[in-house]
Formats: sequence, structure tokens, C-alpha cells
Amino acid sequence: MVVAVKQNVSEEKLNSLVSFLKEQDINVHIVRGQYQTVLGLIGDTSKIDIDTISGLDIVESVMRISEPYKSANRKFHPDDTVITIPSAMGAVEVGRGFTIIAGPCSIESEEQIIEVAEAVKKSGANILRGGAFKPRTSPYAFQGLRGEGLKLLLEAKKATGLPIITEIMDERHLDLFGDVDIIQVGARNMQNFELLKELGHSKKPILLKRGLANTLQELLMSAEYIMSGGNEQVILCERGIRTFETATRNTLDLSAVPVLHELSHLPVIVDPSHACGIAKLVEPMAMAAAACGANGVMIEVHNNPEKALCDGPQSLTPEQFDQAVAKIKRIYNAR
Repeated sequence: MVVAVKQNVSEEKLNSLVSFLKEQDINVHIVRGQYQTVLGLIGDTSKIDIDTISGLDIVESVMRISEPYKSANRKFHPDDTVITIPSAMGAVEVGRGFTIIAGPCSIESEEQIIEVAEAVKKSGANILRGGAFKPRTSPYAFQGLRGEGLKLLLEAKKATGLPIITEIMDERHLDLFGDVDIIQVGARNMQNFELLKELGHSKKPILLKRGLANTLQELLMSAEYIMSGGNEQVILCERGIRTFETATRNTLDLSAVPVLHELSHLPVIVDPSHACGIAKLVEPMAMAAAACGANGVMIEVHNNPEKALCDGPQSLTPEQFDQAVAKIKRIYNAR
């Protein structure tokens, strides 16, 4: 249930209403927007009499939320959420402007990650990505450098000043992510609910990728798991879904971007690299993501894709990335 409060209401009256609602064993989340204050009621609201609340002189309207996700719901939080990532180069605001995340699928060596980091920074990337723990379909494929990979990613952060994002596989690894700026939950773990619960207690921003066979409601329910634990810094990521089409690795569902913006206040970014699986398709799909309203893109960049230990065919070279960024920015500025 959402209670919209009238403008210029005194704190005394607002606190009185909040106290009354809490006495009904309801959790009350106060959202102070630019033009309106909204109370999000979480719990068993069936015993709350809408007419009684609506009749209060400080209440503008009352609405029951039928969707199962509450905290991620735009009705609950009308204003767009902007997630601030501190950086030596100045804060990065995901949800305001257009954020570009770039870097190799997998960290392979100190020389590789620093060379790529410096290149993507020069081209305009805001955040550096790099995989240390790699979920692979085959148990014989390269699984990442794990803890050593995280150390190398931190060296690249130190060298460039870029904030970093990397994927977590298991809640037991959380202690290793203390200096990571954004924790990524991959598509395979979107419904790893125990992991999501643990991340709900974290104070770090979480980038949550859509599962390859999951609906948008299921994605938002996974975000709800994180947010219900107290961590409201969630970034949604569309990375393609599995369909009958075999021409690309997955089918990039760009319609998800405007739909998610309508349903939720959380930022939405697009990963065209994993969606397409083919380097030459990454640039046009990233441009399309900018055109349809995405808050950013995540692009894989490798200094030698032909020798990459992971996902070389979908990785751009630094030169290709530089050209792509220029086109993406032109599209974004024109929309």
C-alpha cells in the first residue's frame, strides 16, 4: 500500500501518522521526493482501512499495490533512483546521465587488466568491469583467477581511479569484496535467493542481471529480495534471454528497458556483449540501448580478443570500443 502525503505537512503530523501505522505491525518506508512525500507500507495491510487513512487531512491519496514487488515498484517510489558510486575521478551517478561500464570478461594478468583499464578510461568509460570468479557451463573451462583476480582488479583501480564492478558467485566470498565498488549478480544467480538475502545486508550497490529464461516480474522479485533486506542500491541489467533463435548467443530484449522504467524506479542498463555473443553486433545494439532509454551499457573489451581465455568472440578491441563510445554518446545526446 502507498500513502501519498499532501505538500507542506508538518513533521509532527507526519510522524503521528507513521507511528499509528507502525502500531498496526506495518513497516513504513518514507520516500521524500522533490514534490511529494510517499509512505510505502510493507506487511499485512489487509487490516488497514483505506477510507480511514484517506479521510485524514494530511493524506492526498491511498493506493493498494497489486504487484508482489513493493520496494522496487515505481508506485512505491515515484522518482527515479540514482545510485552514487564514489570515485577518485569524481562520483559516478548511475541513473543520471549515461553510464558506460567496460573491461574484460575475465582478468588474465596484471598487464592485461591495467592495459584495458587505461584504454577504456581514455575512451570515456565510467566504471571498470573484470571477472575474477567466472561461472562457466563447462567444468573444464577457465574459471577465473578468483582471489588473485580481485587483487589485480584492485591494482587497475589504483592505476586508473576507475570504480570497479565484478561478479560474486557465493555468499562465502563476500569478505573478499570489501574494496569492490559494485557487486554483480550474474544471470545464473538471479534466483540464488540465499545469496540475494546476504546482499540485502550489504551496503554496496548491486548490479542484478536478468536470468536467461526469466520474466521481468521475476527479475523485479529478485531485486525485492535484496531491497527487503535493507539494501536499496540495486541496478537492473538486461543481458538477453534464451529464445529459439540461434543466430546470436541470446536475444536482446530491448523492450525490457522502457517496461522496467514504467514498472520500477531502479536504474536499467544493458549488456549487449553477452546478449549477442558477436563483437560486430555489440556497437549497434549498444546504440539501440541508448536510444530506447537505458541508463547505461556494459561492454566487454579485451586487448587481444583472439587469445582471450573467456568470451573473446564478443569482446571489442580498445580501438573498436573507442569508436563505439563516440556513436553511443551521439545517440544518447540526441534522444
